Amino acid sequence: MILPSILSSARTAVKASCPPGSIAVDGTLGNGHDTLFLAECVGPSGHVYGFDIQQAAVERTDTRLSEAGQRKQVTLFHASHHLIAELLPREAKGRIRAFMFNLGYLPHGDEQVITQPDTTLEALRTAADWLAPGGIISVALYTGHPGGPEEATAVIDWARSLPPQDYQVMWQQMINRNKAPSLLLLEKRTKKRA
Repeated sequence: MILPSILSSARTAVKASCPPGSIAVDGTLGNGHDTLFLAECVGPSGHVYGFDIQQAAVERTDTRLSEAGQRKQVTLFHASHHLIAELLPREAKGRIRAFMFNLGYLPHGDEQVITQPDTTLEALRTAADWLAPGGIISVALYTGHPGGPEEATAVIDWARSLPPQDYQVMWQQMINRNKAPSLLLLEKRTKKRA
């Protein structure tokens, strides 16, 4: 297929902005696929921080990282992504090259436990503030579950409100598929010197 999936687009953008030695954050661990991807991007000289409110997600991610030999450069938090500013080291502020979020519920988990607009927006505001110039925020938006459309709308409305002189925002979705997931990519612009 020539047209990239949202997962492929997210990973391409993140990889381009997250070289070895970088700091990255997975805001929703899920089954650990993005955490492992980020750990491979940053390498042993970088660091990844991961968040999830479900212990099962933390355990699955820990196992995936350990089996791949990528556990040493990752810190996992059994906590909501809206606590990023409280749990990350202060020296990471302004130095994080990538944030990845997959909203919705834990695949093969409890579908009643979903991300919520209020905590997601708080996490995204923090991410935008803590992002390094040239860094990327990737948000996969899923609307096929109760609460998903409302959260997606809240996130897109927030992204639309960002000042274009500070952030570039792109939104990708297949428009001929009902309730297709979509991808929001946000890049923090590099400040021009006067």
